Amino acid sequence: MSIATQTLLHPLNAPDSSSARRHGVGFWVVAAAFLTAMAFSTVPSPLYPLYQERDGFSTFMVTVVFAVYAVGVIVSLILAGHVSDWVGRKKVLITALLLELVAAIMFLSGTALPVLLVARFITGLGVGVLTATATAYLHELHTKHRPEASGQRFEKVSTAANIGGLGVGPLVAGILAQWVSAPLHTPYAVFAVLLVVAVIGVALVPETVAELPVRPAYRPQRIDADHGDRAGYFATAAAGFASFSVFGVFTSVAPGFVAGTLDHPSRLLSGATVFAVFGTAALAQTLTSRMTSTAKLALGISAEAVGLITLVTGMHALSLPMFLIGGVIAGIGAGVLFKAAVGAVTAMAAPAQRSEALAGLFLISYLGLGIPALGIGVATLEMSATTAMTGLAAIVLVLLTGVAMLARRATVAR
Repeated sequence: MSIATQTLLHPLNAPDSSSARRHGVGFWVVAAAFLTAMAFSTVPSPLYPLYQERDGFSTFMVTVVFAVYAVGVIVSLILAGHVSDWVGRKKVLITALLLELVAAIMFLSGTALPVLLVARFITGLGVGVLTATATAYLHELHTKHRPEASGQRFEKVSTAANIGGLGVGPLVAGILAQWVSAPLHTPYAVFAVLLVVAVIGVALVPETVAELPVRPAYRPQRIDADHGDRAGYFATAAAGFASFSVFGVFTSVAPGFVAGTLDHPSRLLSGATVFAVFGTAALAQTLTSRMTSTAKLALGISAEAVGLITLVTGMHALSLPMFLIGGVIAGIGAGVLFKAAVGAVTAMAAPAQRSEALAGLFLISYLGLGIPALGIGVATLEMSATTAMTGLAAIVLVLLTGVAMLARRATVAR
């Protein structure tokens, strides 16, 4: 997710020294807005058990609500992920933040299932367009503020805002739900205020892309897997799917498992569990930035496999510490594996096709976010959550084996 986006087709002229500071401040404002929006997208994670208690939702229905979010992200990525290249970053980013604000207001309006479904879909729409736009915006602001510097600051900050933000949301929601009244409303009220502040802040940030006087004919984002290395591309796509499977499970059904099967109903613990997985994933992505792609791929596959095995063992043993340790190790593996996938796609695709290649990777990855989680929900209608998770872990382990074999074949072919 931390991508030095290459679709910067119409940048404004580089600022002089007097305006460089504005771009520097703008960099941090956009980073804060990015983190706020991504954190909001995972606020419901530790609250799902409360929805289940209040309105009688099954685990299956929780995964449906979550899957609707993934559908929103995919739709947005395909239809609008590239629009900021034509109309400018600021307009699109503000629109995405406003979509998140609309979702927050809907969450505040009630807890009925139709409201949750629509709110999560709108959240997904906002996140899909926001991720690509905010990442590109950060890259351009960093370049204009520090034209001679390397891109390490941009990569670390965008990773922290994106993956780290996904972990911050459940932690904040868990803290608020644990100690304040109206736990199903207060977290959304807090983030609604933060989103309003983010919109105001972004409105003051300098634009980095000139709006085209004559826009090209609209078309959805193209998806293309033919980049001269089909085995390599399919390996990275499978890696993205496997990585997001871990993230999807922990933001949908893991809090309910901790509260129900493991009998730890603390909302703070649920939020902290999700935060630990995403936080360590973001940290691992940052710490492995100097590793080769091959080394990152090997580390990611190994860590995710070991983590899943440990996690499932903890579920069968009803051991919270083992479950958490497994989740953290799997999160580290998923974070590094996805970073390796992004790097590989960026390297193999020609500049003119890089956006299409990355769009395909994100599309398949977000399918991994929703489909496995929904699969667990369906499975729990007939079996225990532990049995369902064991089956999913086995499938992901097979997928990881396939990733390793495809990557090896691609290396030999080169």
